[in-house]
Amino acid sequence: MSAAPVVHVVATGVANLASVVAGLRRAGAEPQLTADARLVARAPAVLLPGVGAFDAGLATLREHGVDAALRDRIAAGRPTLAICLGLQLLLDGSDESRSGAPGLAIVPGRASRFGDTVRVPQLGWNLTTAERGCRVLATGHAYFANSYRLVERPPGYACAVADHGGPFVAAVERGALVACQFHPELSGRFGRALLSRWLAHAFSAERTTC
Repeated sequence: MSAAPVVHVVATGVANLASVVAGLRRAGAEPQLTADARLVARAPAVLLPGVGAFDAGLATLREHGVDAALRDRIAAGRPTLAICLGLQLLLDGSDESRSGAPGLAIVPGRASRFGDTVRVPQLGWNLTTAERGCRVLATGHAYFANSYRLVERPPGYACAVADHGGPFVAAVERGALVACQFHPELSGRFGRALLSRWLAHAFSAERTTC
């Protein structure tokens, strides 16, 4: 029996890592937590988890040099999955930031708060619709827990969209990068299937680039 593929999970200090770890194990992977920037830059597969505040998550990444490591690995085409706050940290910035600190500027766009016509935060299941060109993303119901979202589709990315007081970007993918506003680890069979597809693409891509 072959060993389970190892996914290094960035220890941001603000995420609910227990559910991410459990979700990866259900999908057949072996998660390992790390804040080592060198490992984040070079590991075969890395997951940047969500839950928490933008400024706190960004500060932790910068404290350990993981911000630069993420930029390097994504630029090099190394498989990376970002979840919820993880997606927002990849953006140019977020209206949640009290300091106005820029994000990692990997995915174009800025996160803005949902309007007052809907419940904020969005908590619960919502339909995500994968647009043409998606390989890992698919159409189905996913679990969300967010007050901020990306409205404009970033150019050059395949997207899945959802609606909560208007359409917003539920997830993006481009090359070896997949980033979800929803929580696949909390999204039942739909989420498990997404994680399994990501793992299959991630380790197939890693073999071809080694």
